[in-house]
Amino acid sequence: MKTYSIKPAEVEKKWVIVDAQDVVLGRLASIIALRLRGKHKPEFTPHVDCGDNVIVINAEKVRLTGRKREQDIFYWHTGYPGGIKQRSKGQILEGKYPERVIEKAVERMLPRGPLGRQVFKNLRVYAGTEHPHEAQKPEVLDVAGMNPKNKR
Repeated sequence: MKTYSIKPAEVEKKWVIVDAQDVVLGRLASIIALRLRGKHKPEFTPHVDCGDNVIVINAEKVRLTGRKREQDIFYWHTGYPGGIKQRSKGQILEGKYPERVIEKAVERMLPRGPLGRQVFKNLRVYAGTEHPHEAQKPEVLDVAGMNPKNKR
């Protein structure tokens, strides 16, 4: 018996919509990364993008446990001497682009390299409830209902 490897032309991608309101960030990100990668499918193939397209709404209302809102900090460097900058997750969620918190959490759970970058393009995150993907008829994925710990 041989192991079946799916070819990129045979992949069937679905559209899934996830409501992030009051869902714990890390648990949400791990489920989204699993869906993007395609590991929930029986025909999963490690070297092929066989995951679904995921739409996340209400990104600004995601839940952070403990004191992560103040203590968990993103760092980046401007490239100039002494150019280290920082911003906490709470500041980002209250700022102009709150969807970046979910994007970064999911991005860091995906593999690094060309396949990871290709898979990450299948994620769309929106701060509010509106999204322009109604024509794709996305299925609702109830992450909050999967486990009582997901929603706090």
